[in-house]
This record gives sequence, C-alpha cells and structure tokens, in this order.
Amino acid sequence: MRIMAAINKVPGGLMVVPLFIGMLINTFTPNLLKIGGFTEGLSSVGYNTVLGMYLFTVGTKMTLKAAPRMLKRGFGIMAVKLVIAMVIALGVARLAGGSLFGFSTLALMVAFSDTNGGMFMALTSVMGTEEDAGTYVPQSIETGPFITMIFLVGAGLANIPWIAMVSVVAPIFVGAFLGNLDSELRDFFGKHEPVIVPFMAFTLGQNINLSNVVQGGISGILLGVAVCAITGVACIFADKALGGSGIAGAAASSTAGNSAAVPKAIAAADPSYAAIAPIATVQVAASVIVTAVLTPILTSWMHKRVHGKAAAAAAAPTAAE
Repeated sequence: MRIMAAINKVPGGLMVVPLFIGMLINTFTPNLLKIGGFTEGLSSVGYNTVLGMYLFTVGTKMTLKAAPRMLKRGFGIMAVKLVIAMVIALGVARLAGGSLFGFSTLALMVAFSDTNGGMFMALTSVMGTEEDAGTYVPQSIETGPFITMIFLVGAGLANIPWIAMVSVVAPIFVGAFLGNLDSELRDFFGKHEPVIVPFMAFTLGQNINLSNVVQGGISGILLGVAVCAITGVACIFADKALGGSGIAGAAASSTAGNSAAVPKAIAAADPSYAAIAPIATVQVAASVIVTAVLTPILTSWMHKRVHGKAAAAAAAPTAAE
C-alpha cells in the first residue's frame, strides 16, 4: 500500500491527514487513547510537549543572518492580523452595540486575532522555507488571551499572564541559541523536523471536537470562512510586501485551537462577559475547525502559485532561445 503517496496528494497532507484523524477520534471515541502510559502521551495531553519540541526545532534554524528578515515579516503579518481584528471588533462595539448578526465583539476579536501556531509551522515546514517557519516567533505573541485582554483593558481586564507568553517563545530562543553555536546541531534538527509534524497535528486534532461546528451553527461556519478569507488575503499581501512569497501569510489565516478557551478566560477575569462567553466559545471553536480545513487549502494554492510562477520564469529564457 502506498500510504505515504496518498497522504502527499492531500494539500499539506503530513499535517492535515493526522489532524483529521485526531479530530475524528476525539469526536467519536474520545477515550480511545486515554488508557495511560505512552499511548495517552500521544493523545491530546501530549500536544504541548510535541509543540514544544517543534518550537525548539524551528528555533535551531534561525541563523543570525536570517533572523532580521524573519522578525520583520513575522511582526508585519501579526500586525496586519491584529489591526483587522481590532477594526472589526471596535466597529461592532461602537456601531452595533457589541453584537452584529449574532457575533459578539469578544468572539470576533478572539477568532480573528489568534493564529494556530502548530498549523502555521506545519504548513510552512511542508510548503514554505525555514524563514517562513521562523516568522512564527513574533506571531506567538498572539497566543492565548493576552491580545484580547489588552484590547478589552478598558473593561477592567488588566491581569495579563505574561509568563505564559514567555513559555511559548522560550523553546524557540533556546533552539536559536544552540543552532547558532553549532551548525551540525542545526543541520541535525533541521533534517528531522518533518518527523515531528504528523505527531503535532495528531495531538492537536484531539483537542478539537467536530460537534462544535454543529453547536456553533451557521454563524460559527461563517466566522471561520471570514477569518480565512479576510486575514488570508491581507496577510498574503503583507508577507509579499515584506519580501516573502505569500506562503507564510496564507498559513496565518487560521484561528488557533486554544482560542476556544479564551472567552471563558475573559469571563473569569471580567464577569460582565459571562453571559456571552458560552456562545462566543462555540463560535470560535467552529472557526477553529473551519479554518483547519480552509487554511491548508489556501496555503496549498499559494504554494502552487509561487512555484508555478518560478517554473514559468525558469522556462522563459529557454523558450526565448
């Protein structure tokens, strides 16, 4: 059986196929792998460990020469995504009283602002370059409730758990430090990076329940489509403007898996959001799943477009001769 060949025919297959297998297991047989030991370590409880390994591996590839371009592109993509989220959320808050077509300011801010880091790095690893993957370092600032809390600080949310953000970027910086000290170490981890991707995707999938799409309804599906379409187009242009190919921009068009927990975290910090947190949670969860489908498709399209242009450019001189 040519299983690997079949997986590679799927856009971003090394990431997408294990992701959906994990989602199916979590949806229909959530306790299948929860039997303890090493088996349970490969379930959703192992996601943070595998992601930490991947963050370290990505860090080892960040050379001092490439770091400035990575940071410039990463901050640029992040800034565009956050500006879009803030403009939309502020517009709904100021012009529509905090809710528009069933979408609350909270749900919109969370879904539009937070990129799925695991998916981003898996997609850029498969279809992009080392520099594309490295642009996640500044984008990791979006992770969790930080940006949303800052945005909603006027509502009394001033308790920002900054240490959690440090925990996200620490493996990257440690990897970068060691990778710059020893090129052999950098080459070793760089060659074995693809091995981690399927495990990261599988454990990520087991944090997502497909029933959330049903619970979120049409509004949750529309939210996911809007996130991918609006932030995807904007981030592609931003990435290109900063010297990238657009692949990293396309890969940033998702909603992070841990975003579904942010509305509850906000409600815990400010009880005035308790009433809208439940519906915001299911809408954001639906957006996570919808973008998990659409973002790899958009990234694959961008990848084919970039390489198609490169092939055409390479063939042009030959044709002229």
